[in-house]
Amino acid sequence: MLRSARVFASVAEATADCTLVLGTTAAQHRVPKLLIERLEAGADAARRHAGRVGLLFGSEKFGLSNEDMSHCHGLLRIATSPGTPSMNLGQAVAVCLYELVRDAEAAGARVEPRIEPVSGEDAQQITRMLLEVLEKSGYTNRITAVSTEQKIRRWVRRLEIRNRDAPLLLGILRQILWKFRSLR
Repeated sequence: MLRSARVFASVAEATADCTLVLGTTAAQHRVPKLLIERLEAGADAARRHAGRVGLLFGSEKFGLSNEDMSHCHGLLRIATSPGTPSMNLGQAVAVCLYELVRDAEAAGARVEPRIEPVSGEDAQQITRMLLEVLEKSGYTNRITAVSTEQKIRRWVRRLEIRNRDAPLLLGILRQILWKFRSLR
């Protein structure tokens, strides 16, 4: 298994083929911009999801950064005692994976959506193009560019764009960018 493991340069690359990305957080040092659900609820959603699901874990020391969390569709929290709000990384991974398979049989048959959700790669491309449109339109500026990028990335994921709609949206954004470039 370790020989087949892949290393990615960024979270965007690592989640490119995922249609649902769930991050884990103890929510101690940051104010997340996403709703935090208990692990049980997130595991149920992951089991029912027809596409590829990714679980995102942060470092033991710092957890997920705001940038990392902006790639997530939702955040999960493992219920722990108040005196020990976080776990070491290996324990957290083991608990999350156990919860995913624990009630798999009891959960019944997977509920397949009628339409496949957009891939992480397409969501990232939509985000990049939308940010370029916003920059060229004067909506964004250099001072707030990082936080705007994270906000737009989270927003695109909350939209729950379907796979079949991605080419249309990307075509619209390409046309807007072409028009901006032709106005120079």
